[in-house]
Amino acid sequence: MMKKKWQLWIGGKWREAKSYEPLYNPHTNEEIAQIGQAEHADAVEAIVDAHGAYKKFKEYPAHARAKILAKVAAIMEERSEECAKLIALESAKSIRNAREEISRTVQTYRFAAEAAKSNYGEQIPMDAAAGGEKRFGFTIRTSIGVVTAITPFNFPFNLVAHKVGPAIAAGNSIVLKPAEQTPLSGLLLAEIFKEAGLPDGVLNIIPGKGDVLSEALTTHPHVKKVTFTGSVEVGHIIQQQAGFRKLTLELGSNSPFIIDEGVDIDNIIERTVLGSFSYNGQICISIQRIYVHRSLYEKFLERFVARTKQLVIGSPFEEDTNITAVISKKSLDRIKNWIDEAVQEGAKIECGGTIEGNVLTPTVLTSVNRDSKVFRFEVFGPVVCIFPFDTLDDAINDANDSRYGLNSGIMTPSLERAFYAAERLETGGVIVNDIPTYRIDNMPYGGWKDSGVGREGVKYAMREMMEEKFISFKIGD
Repeated sequence: MMKKKWQLWIGGKWREAKSYEPLYNPHTNEEIAQIGQAEHADAVEAIVDAHGAYKKFKEYPAHARAKILAKVAAIMEERSEECAKLIALESAKSIRNAREEISRTVQTYRFAAEAAKSNYGEQIPMDAAAGGEKRFGFTIRTSIGVVTAITPFNFPFNLVAHKVGPAIAAGNSIVLKPAEQTPLSGLLLAEIFKEAGLPDGVLNIIPGKGDVLSEALTTHPHVKKVTFTGSVEVGHIIQQQAGFRKLTLELGSNSPFIIDEGVDIDNIIERTVLGSFSYNGQICISIQRIYVHRSLYEKFLERFVARTKQLVIGSPFEEDTNITAVISKKSLDRIKNWIDEAVQEGAKIECGGTIEGNVLTPTVLTSVNRDSKVFRFEVFGPVVCIFPFDTLDDAINDANDSRYGLNSGIMTPSLERAFYAAERLETGGVIVNDIPTYRIDNMPYGGWKDSGVGREGVKYAMREMMEEKFISFKIGD
């Protein structure tokens, strides 16, 4: 049975916190645990311990790091139902979605195990330049030291894995601050990595408030890399604090999805509803804006709304549940206020827009003003805006009219139009003939504009957690 009181995990041991705060189930408001709250001094201690552990761990051979990560994947797979229920408990994610997350998390750690053994540099053709004759050049990638990771609530196992896995694969140590709303998934990793044989101090886990811990996690001299997933506003603060440290920021989006003329509407409704409302829209690449060619608009809207109305609202632990409570009352109130403002500014609610307990019913809006918050910012809730378009350029220009640029998607039967859009959409990823919510864990993932800097995807994240060194040999006289 899950314990009710969770301490801090520092230096391979549970440490008593000076204070504890209750953690509540977002769907029922039931208290489920007491969580130790790290203070500034705890963060410093964790970083110092991580630095000491790194001095030894950096000497671990690649096969040893890979073995640990593979063992983590195996343990998590054995405990997959327990882990999925923990996600559902603390985040109100439906149990089906939670199981999918654990399956992906196992795969992410296996990718990390493989990446640990695939750390390649390159040979440089020195004699391609005058003066390079009789010289041999090559590059190597080396670990950097302590990585600090600040993770979000929406994928409390898998987005943690995208930071912890590459850090350990690269031979670094790491200090993890899990999301305040979902600390249990992060803290459970202490047991799993301990059982997998990770040396003490390589992984440290300190739940707590971001404004209390941020300074230490981003400015301590031992910290060489900061990786953060969260809001734009906090990302900008971290960027200023981190200075010249290596930095990865994944700051969200309001993903556009273009449905071009000639698309078979019946074949895409289910997938588009999934991309819009999976985990209540609390996914960084959830569809927020849909652009439908005018020839298909009325048919698409009718069928999309009809399917949305069929989504099942219920307990996260019920097998047929699609929609549950959003993560907090604060988020619920903010999203509802944005919807109400959009309506005042001319939007029409096609369905949803009401509150049932802690649940916001899935909401479809049309005639949305381009200055409304539901268009301009990241809703991070079960809300989607649908627009007609006449030309592909109109749709692309409207999709690009955003401060964000994480993922975009286009459905089109035309290869020429697919390439045309892919070249012009201003996002870090363009998903052709599928929803922008599509992501697998070995692909490069990251944004343009205010969606952040750097790339995740295990191999790519690992590279960002290493330094590249050039070495040259002069051969003969």
